[in-house]
Amino acid sequence: MWHRIRRIARHRWLDEDDTRKAIPPQLAERLAARVAASERRHSGEIRIYVEAGLPLSYLWRDAGVRERAVAMFGKLRVWDTEHNNGVLIYLLLAEHAIEIVADRGLARRIEPGHWHAIVQHMREAFRAGRFEDGLTQALEEVSALLVEHFPLQPGQANPNELPDPPALG
Repeated sequence: MWHRIRRIARHRWLDEDDTRKAIPPQLAERLAARVAASERRHSGEIRIYVEAGLPLSYLWRDAGVRERAVAMFGKLRVWDTEHNNGVLIYLLLAEHAIEIVADRGLARRIEPGHWHAIVQHMREAFRAGRFEDGLTQALEEVSALLVEHFPLQPGQANPNELPDPPALG
């Protein structure tokens, strides 16, 4: 019972101002540019979503962070790419949680341990106070996977199917 109350308090304590502090406008612009540069090399789509805390509906039923990340994967339409190769990098500030959700086209080609390693690298950078470095490294690692499995062929059209700037909640 106390665990749930503490969790609710932690999530309600943080708000969108905390999200904007974690991802100030200049950082959002740099991340958007990095996503755009990455997507010029492969046919995948990458989204970053950062939110301060879970909605009350998740907290009341003690839902997990992974469930929210999968829900945002759908809400942000990351699943809706031509080659089913979208990737969501999800950060939940209240729990210092990181999730990566990959669409089925990419997920079936990558061992789960590889995603865990990317999350671990991000976590280490965040603990050291290198927030931008952690996100940049994750983008580079996800990009490398997409280039390996979904490279663009010379002259291949690659429409930008999803927005490049991070989504903040």
